[in-house]
Amino acid sequence: MAEAAAVVEEGAEQKPKSKLIPIILGAVGLIVLVAGTMMATLYFTGFFKPKPPTLTAQERIALGLDPEVDVAGKGGKDGKDGKDGKPEKLKKSPQAERFDFNYFKMENEFLVNVTGSKRVMSIQVAVMTRYDQKVIDNLKKHEFALRSVMMDVMRQSQDADINKPEFRVDLAKKLRDAMNALLEKYEEFGGVEDVFFTSFIVQ
Repeated sequence: MAEAAAVVEEGAEQKPKSKLIPIILGAVGLIVLVAGTMMATLYFTGFFKPKPPTLTAQERIALGLDPEVDVAGKGGKDGKDGKDGKPEKLKKSPQAERFDFNYFKMENEFLVNVTGSKRVMSIQVAVMTRYDQKVIDNLKKHEFALRSVMMDVMRQSQDADINKPEFRVDLAKKLRDAMNALLEKYEEFGGVEDVFFTSFIVQ
């Protein structure tokens, strides 16, 4: 009887231990799974990859790269590098240090009354950009809005202003700034660098 009781007591001590082992193993397995998931996420997101070096403008030119875009893909002066869907500058050739030109002529003329006068101003314009086709596409896309703001600028001209030698140069700059402001509002990028008059009549 004493031996039987001893056997029962030993069996009673072993049961709680056998239940505790799977719980410990389960907890350890869960920790390993969570840690493994975190490490895999960091690996695939590039956390462990070395950061690319940042070069100076002179070093980028020496390597035949865009002086305004560093190796990390970040824009220089204006932060526009084409990597995030925004326009990028056109090069004449991969080795060239100068950028190519892209022109676009707005088909319809602009006709407005001169403020404080019976005279009428009629112009036709073309724009120049050193960025890619995206700028031209944006000009076409927002043509109606651009025409509106450009005509507002023209209406601010007075009769006395028209006779000034620098009037056309000043008007071109004002039109360029107005166009870029509108494009930046709708597309977050302007890109218009110069405005040229292909026809300019005041009568």
